Amino acid sequence: MGGESTTHTAPSGTGAAQIGSPLGQRLSGVAVALGLVLFLGGFAWGAVVYRPYTVPTSSMTPTIDAGDRVLAERVDGGEIRRGDVVVFRDKTWVTNADVVKRVVAVGGDTVACCSDGKLAVNGEQIEEPYLPKGDFAEMSDFPTVKVPEGRLFLLGDERHGSLDSTAHLTDAARGTVARSAVSARVDAVAWPMKGMLKPPTGFEALGALSQPGPLRLVVVLIVVGAALVLGGAAYGPVAKRLGRSRTRPEPAGVH
Repeated sequence: MGGESTTHTAPSGTGAAQIGSPLGQRLSGVAVALGLVLFLGGFAWGAVVYRPYTVPTSSMTPTIDAGDRVLAERVDGGEIRRGDVVVFRDKTWVTNADVVKRVVAVGGDTVACCSDGKLAVNGEQIEEPYLPKGDFAEMSDFPTVKVPEGRLFLLGDERHGSLDSTAHLTDAARGTVARSAVSARVDAVAWPMKGMLKPPTGFEALGALSQPGPLRLVVVLIVVGAALVLGGAAYGPVAKRLGRSRTRPEPAGVH
């Protein structure tokens, strides 16, 4: 018969049903699996270690504003140190509600205010850069308080309107709170995204500070896991697109 003109594409070499190389497919599968482990593991770890809490008042401004969402590490009250921002419950302060304040003195400390506008703990003037700029440690002096063992003395960073230990000096415990009342230590403001709280370096002269919890590592696991899942899942579509772009029509032939 007469010559018949036909046009067909060159074979891909790996078969039409196969997308990408076998090695690439295996690696993408491993990436997705590993990414899921890291992503879900990070979330699970964070859920076990941290608790979210919405701060209802402005007593911790500017560190934490009213309505901010914080992440607080679940800790035992015995682990709390000077400068920590903690979540606690004390029915003499508020009934059936959590309170967020900063620990400025622990059992055995003496705390007084004010010396040159600064808080004094065990006779040491404390630098408190987290206070609102230009504010004194207190609007008025309060008498020296000896903190009993096993208890804490707490203040809000917004000292002018904070109902903290200074508002409870006439109570039987002289404004102090039991360590056992503490349920968590605030590590970061999650929303709006202010990030990790700055270390309270003004208390370093009195003893070691608390170390941040594993929040940064938890975030890294989640981000890396998400990147691996997305990258592994994208391999197939990308390989398919590249395979199509490399396909070229053969010139018409006579058979």
